[in-house]
Amino acid sequence: MGSSLGLCPGKAPTSSQLFLFFAVGSDIQPGTEMEIIVEETITVRDCLKIMLEKSGLPGDTWHLRKMDWCYEAGEPLCEEDATLKELMICSGDTLLLIEGQLPPPPSEMLRFQGFLKVPIWWYQPRGCTGPWRSHQDQTNGPPPPGGAWGATATQGAPGDTYAEASLCYLGDIEISEDATLAELKSQAMTLPSFSEFVIPSPTFLRAWTVESRRPSRLLRINQQQLREYKLGRRTEICLEPLQKEENLGPQDVLLRTQRRLPGERAYGPPVDLVWDTARGWTAGALQRQVADCCSLPVEKIEIAKYFPEKFEWLPVSSWSQQTSKRKKKKKQENLQGAPYYLKDGDTIGIKNLLFEDDGDFSTVRDDAGKEKQKQLALGRKKSQEALCGQSSSAVSGAESPGRPQRPEASLSIHVGSFR
Repeated sequence: MGSSLGLCPGKAPTSSQLFLFFAVGSDIQPGTEMEIIVEETITVRDCLKIMLEKSGLPGDTWHLRKMDWCYEAGEPLCEEDATLKELMICSGDTLLLIEGQLPPPPSEMLRFQGFLKVPIWWYQPRGCTGPWRSHQDQTNGPPPPGGAWGATATQGAPGDTYAEASLCYLGDIEISEDATLAELKSQAMTLPSFSEFVIPSPTFLRAWTVESRRPSRLLRINQQQLREYKLGRRTEICLEPLQKEENLGPQDVLLRTQRRLPGERAYGPPVDLVWDTARGWTAGALQRQVADCCSLPVEKIEIAKYFPEKFEWLPVSSWSQQTSKRKKKKKQENLQGAPYYLKDGDTIGIKNLLFEDDGDFSTVRDDAGKEKQKQLALGRKKSQEALCGQSSSAVSGAESPGRPQRPEASLSIHVGSFR
């Protein structure tokens, strides 16, 4: 009851044929669809040719897409050798002729799976010296993907003299995910830009991931496969030169220590400290390690971690955190958690209490950084206030006191029938 029948010219399709609609482009106007009857065993490639001939479209840079239930172009029909029956195309479906070539088939995509294209950077902290040549003043090399050669600020350098590090683009390498970190370093050493440096072997290089143009995560085990590091398709690597071979264990943490200069609000050059955390991530263990490296008694030093994004120092000391008033249990001390979040590459400031016994670790650069952040925040606040004032003025001006409000009206939504 209520069904409508239409008379169409021509023979009716047989049980092995499909009656299809097709149109050109994804922006379909009513009445622009064309009709075609094809065998259900025809391939997508042959069906595309028939539709192009009927549409009078030249060229071979076209592909088919099936219209979805929202009357929009769906996924492309990538398997050109598959039949319409295999792709579950039914009578009454609408196919769209879309200009452009298909993406590579899955068989060709497999050739590129398992390989990484990794941008390689040269990273040399300021104040570090060695037999290698610095790229600090290089201007004739190839530009990096996001900018030119140059120095960028690093998070692990609070002092005025050592506030920046040289981070220079060397080139891209393509390497398998099954390759080891040592093989990545060896392949990076074959880049033309790397020939200007004097590095005895890959063991004299330290590898970091790069985030926001800064060293981020330390890649420590040379014989570990890149797949296990879970680098991702957009990971960038920077290589830091070393004066001696390095073989960090899984429980070793690399820290940048800087001694505070007595009587000055500044620090000396950074010195790497390898801290073995096998006995725990406690503040006392770190203080003993730092004291041994400085040849000072533990009670005569004070250390603090630097937070460069805030230009602040947080003294490192033992603490206890109660987690339950009822059970009176205390959370185990761990510098990996709040409030320190200690990790590889962090800067640790060292103060000799024989010369200074105050709790100030800040520098002149920290004062300037905080002042700049304060000015930026004030500028954003003023901009928001001005924007809010303009919006309120526009709203008040648009509302006239004598203008009556329009009555509310009901909204009807009609959903078309699906073929």
